[in-house]
This record gives sequence, structure tokens and C-alpha cells, in this order.
Amino acid sequence: MKNSTRGCSLLAILAILPTVTLAQASQFDASAKPDSPAPSDNGWHVAVTPYLWFAGVHGTVGVRGHDASVHADASDVLSNFNIGFMGVVEPRYKRVLFPTDFMWIELTDNKALPFDEGATSAKAEFKQTIFTPSIGYRILDAEKIKVDWRMGIRYWHLDSTLSLQPSTPLNGFSGTADWVDGVSGGKIDTLISRRLSVTIGGDAGGGTARSDYQVYGVLGFRVSKKWVLDAGYRYMSVNYRPQSTFVYDMTMSGMILGATWYAK
Repeated sequence: MKNSTRGCSLLAILAILPTVTLAQASQFDASAKPDSPAPSDNGWHVAVTPYLWFAGVHGTVGVRGHDASVHADASDVLSNFNIGFMGVVEPRYKRVLFPTDFMWIELTDNKALPFDEGATSAKAEFKQTIFTPSIGYRILDAEKIKVDWRMGIRYWHLDSTLSLQPSTPLNGFSGTADWVDGVSGGKIDTLISRRLSVTIGGDAGGGTARSDYQVYGVLGFRVSKKWVLDAGYRYMSVNYRPQSTFVYDMTMSGMILGATWYAK
């Protein structure tokens, strides 16, 4: 089965396999003043970044020998967005980092069916969780540039349900997928003026998935000592094929908007 129509409904996607829209806004040094960042050897610091990722998705999903080509831009995904939470928490002690990225979303889609009796509509629900805890070290801590290395795991959970309305004895189906990949990477923070910073970073790895990687770039604007507004772009790709009857080869990319609060 093939379907390559751009902007296809999430109902068609989720009827085959859970689809992912996904994970990570970057931060500037937690102790930084606008004109003179403090060194990293002065105790604990914590940065908290809630964010939104407006990602489109494309790739191939499949189950039980049936594959489909998926192409949905950010507006298609956003129109089916129900509820979600995305955020990064990065505690740091001196040069040792403990960043965690968490993302959970729920998408729903309803579609009328061409029947006068029995089920008249179908409802698809999709839930996705991506959890990326890691540990790292600040290998360069200059006044205008900071370089971090980190390693950790990325846990994926996908859950989708297809049901008919009103209910019937054969009322659709549901499916889940869970896996964990090891990843390693880093980021570079550069101060380009008293209030502007640029961050680039990424990670790569695998394990249960054949490949699992991301890259991102973020521009930060410091509005106060404790707050920075973030805007950037993120690209993530995963290729999960645990067996011949299951395929999840997907790429997600789009704009990130967020705000970072520095507790200290």
C-alpha cells in the first residue's frame, strides 16, 4: 500500500502505525549577565526552557507488510494537535551537566465515513513521548564561547488508537511501540553581543533503532538577567525497524520557539 499525497490526514497515517512529531531547545550559560558571563566553577545553576516545536513529518511507516509514505507539513500536524508539553531542564554543577529533554503530545483526527447505517465516522488518537536524560561536561568555558559534550539515552513511546463511532463489535484497533537508543553529542554557545547569543548542537546514536540523530540551531535574545527568548530550527531523524513487519523511518523538522528561565 502506498500513499504519497502531501498533507495527508493523520487518520490515514495513524491507521497504519503511530506517527511522531517531535524534543530540544538550547540554552545560554545559566549564570551569565548580559555583558560578562560568570565562570562555571561557582556551584549549582539551573536553566528551565519550555518550548514549542512546529515540526512537519515525512518518511515511511508500516506494519504487517503494509507500508505508506507520509508527508505532512507543520500546519497539518498543528490542526490535529490536542494537548502536549515540551521542555528542557538543565541543572549544572561547576562544569558537570545533567540536561533532560521531555516531550509529550496528543493528536486526534475525526473522519466521516460514507455509510448511512452502522459506523458513520472514525476517530484516530495518537500519543507520543520522547524522554532524553543525559550527563555532560563543559570542555571549554571562555567568556564568549562555551562548548559542552554530553551523552545519554533517548526513550521513545508511541501509542495510537483507531475507533469507529458509534461503537461496533469490531471497533478498530490500537498499537504501541517502545524503544531506547543511546546518543552522544554536544553544543556550542557563542555570545555575539551583550544580548544576543547563537547556539548550535546535535547528537547521534542508535541501539534499538538503526539510527537516531538530531541537529539544531537557536538564536537567543536576553530580555533580563533571568530570561532569554529563543527561536531556531530543529531537524530529527529516526529509523526503527525491529522486524520485517514493522517500519518507522521518519524525519521531523521545523521551527522552535521557547523561553529560558535561569534560576541562578
